[in-house]
Amino acid sequence: MDWLVDPFEVSFVRQALWAGVLVSLLCALAGTWVVLRGLAFLGDAMSHGMLLGVAVASMAGGSVLLGALLSAGGMAFGVSLLGRSGRLSQDTSIGLLFAGMLSLGVIVVSHSQSFAVDLTGFLFGDVLAVGGRDLAGLGVALAVTALVAVLGHRLFVALAFDMRKAHTLGMRPRLAHVLMLGLVTLAIVASFHIVGTLLVFGLLIGPPAAAALWARRIPTIMLGAALLGTASTMIGLVVSWHAATAAGATIAAVAVGLFFLSALGDGLRHRISRKAIAA
Repeated sequence: MDWLVDPFEVSFVRQALWAGVLVSLLCALAGTWVVLRGLAFLGDAMSHGMLLGVAVASMAGGSVLLGALLSAGGMAFGVSLLGRSGRLSQDTSIGLLFAGMLSLGVIVVSHSQSFAVDLTGFLFGDVLAVGGRDLAGLGVALAVTALVAVLGHRLFVALAFDMRKAHTLGMRPRLAHVLMLGLVTLAIVASFHIVGTLLVFGLLIGPPAAAALWARRIPTIMLGAALLGTASTMIGLVVSWHAATAAGATIAAVAVGLFFLSALGDGLRHRISRKAIAA
């Protein structure tokens, strides 16, 4: 069992593990609603559309986190604004804003000769370089996300399953939608500068989607997603240590791989059930 324990005897790998666990918890809370509401494309657009804000803030010598927050918030606001007109589908609105903001971000990056390395960090992160302040920031973001998730749970449930009924019952689905987008924005912005947009999106979608195949209650899906995200982090760090692969990308690959294993198991379960009924 030494091969399993050895990586975590190194301090920066332990720090990476804690960061991955916190990101997994964040993404479990926000990603469950992304999966249930079918907002995966929006999550992808927000995670990559942040490039514009990150690039501008970096070149201006400002806060990268603030730039990312403004960019992701602008994406969420734009999608909500275009969706109100009713003339464009949500996918179309997201696609237009995604392409526009990502293109502008690449244009800004192309004018900087020193931003290429930072762009790699933006996409793939450096989870092995996590420090104490990073962990503290993730902890604060997790606390805020958990508070909003608890207080807005009934609104989110109504929005996820029957928006018209939620409106009829006076549950303010538009407010619920804004709060839900806020959860997704917070999870992505709080995590990307540590683990990169690739890992954030992988943990935001993979574990909740895998858990949703087996669980029927929303808290159970969130718990399953948190456990799968944590397992992905541990497995990914061990594989990365021994195979000398990029840690963030390996964790994301494991998270997606666990989803496909879950989907395979779910398919076998239904096939066995059908055969048992037929017999």
